Amino acid sequence: MLDPDPEITLARDRIGRRLVTYGIDGRFTLGTAGEERRHTGLDPPAYRVVVGEESESVVRECHNAFARFVREPDSEIRPGDETLVVNEGDSVLAVGQAKIDSAAMADFHRGIAVRVRDGVDEWFCGRQGRQKTVELVLR
Repeated sequence: MLDPDPEITLARDRIGRRLVTYGIDGRFTLGTAGEERRHTGLDPPAYRVVVGEESESVVRECHNAFARFVREPDSEIRPGDETLVVNEGDSVLAVGQAKIDSAAMADFHRGIAVRVRDGVDEWFCGRQGRQKTVELVLR
């Protein structure tokens, strides 16, 4: 039987932004601060899904990235991968989990390509404080 009150480990940067969460399913999920670090550390197109300008404002506000608006996905993306959603200028719009692989993102005209978890306009997300966490500060 599953633990009804699972403990989730959360790491934050020095100013309190979420870097990474280690969940009960054994997967790491990155916050916007963690994805910013990944963004600066990896050259394009690594772990990036480029969307067109028509969906930029929607994705920034924590809405999912749909396949019809995907311009250039990284060819290595698989379902379940943590991805950056970026605009054509490589600015981060959101972070989330790929729901389909990169080939499907490029070919499909319907469906969710990336389930967005955090957008850069976090005020719209309204998802803070839903999980019990243990705080760790990275130094």
